[in-house]
Amino acid sequence: MAYEEAPYRTIESYEDFEIREYQSFIVAEVIVTEGFGKAGNSAFRILFDYISGNNVPSQNISMTAPVSQKSVQGQKIEMTTPVLQVPSDSGLNEHRFSFVMPSEYTLETLPSPNNENITIREVPSRMAAARQFSGSWSQSNFNKNKTVLMQNLAARKIKIMGEPEYARYNSPFTLWFLRRNEVIVDIEK
Repeated sequence: MAYEEAPYRTIESYEDFEIREYQSFIVAEVIVTEGFGKAGNSAFRILFDYISGNNVPSQNISMTAPVSQKSVQGQKIEMTTPVLQVPSDSGLNEHRFSFVMPSEYTLETLPSPNNENITIREVPSRMAAARQFSGSWSQSNFNKNKTVLMQNLAARKIKIMGEPEYARYNSPFTLWFLRRNEVIVDIEK
């Protein structure tokens, strides 16, 4: 895979996860109201359309990684990457998806989306814990790895900040057992 990734440096590595320091970066994001699995397909199409030229000035934007998913819980939550997904208190199944934008762009130089549902914003620098895993993009696979990460953080008394995100680094055409996925959660500095 040769996609540009969200910029970070590894601070500390453990057997089951690592601590990272992320630099700030820009994302294009959209919220969709669907189940865990279907939300990914819908959001990906919307964001892919944006980077494929459905923007002003009809410019193609390079694909980057990861695609982030996070459920949205009834309150406005700052977007972070990778993909974020959190259940909504409103009873809706809302998921916020984001594409990391190439580092060559600033908020001022990034093409404007034609789709009013797409938001462009800068994600501030942050500390996060990340657990890498392979396999399908299923909710059960994500939940299993999220549980392992949260247990490891609790055992080390590392305080989490917010909800875990689901980061996907490969295309849908990548064989499931070769996919790079991550659970990422912000932690206290």
